[in-house]
Amino acid sequence: MIRLKVNGSGRQFDGDPAMPLLWYLRDLLDLTGTKFGCGAGQCGACTVHVNGSPTRACVTPMKAVSGKNITTIEGLSPEGKHPVQEAWKACHVPQCGYCQSGQIMQAVALLKDKPKPSDADIDKAMQGNICRCGTYQRIRKAIKMAAGVNA
Repeated sequence: MIRLKVNGSGRQFDGDPAMPLLWYLRDLLDLTGTKFGCGAGQCGACTVHVNGSPTRACVTPMKAVSGKNITTIEGLSPEGKHPVQEAWKACHVPQCGYCQSGQIMQAVALLKDKPKPSDADIDKAMQGNICRCGTYQRIRKAIKMAAGVNA
């Protein structure tokens, strides 16, 4: 039996310990904000926080999250009022929107570690999150807005 917390609620899982966290979140908990992108941990669409660290849910087996705290986009702010989410809206970041929950989760982790990031900090932290629409300049602007740094 795997025990974990998802968005602050205690959960348990009695299935295949090799099952990806992504499928547990989407298929069993119906937390569909976390997206399937590449299935190889390369695009970042499935990014969630595991004990506060950005993690690719598509390549993280359930056995790896036993006893851990998972935060998904739904748990970041149920009303969508987290400062990064607010900045995302203000900067009109999403185009198709598919990658945005992973982008936001990665950006939140960045700002936790570097509250006033430079462009280089942003580029380094966000490089593993792919946006097929190419909204990278708006993403950078939104991260700076959320950090209170001039864009």
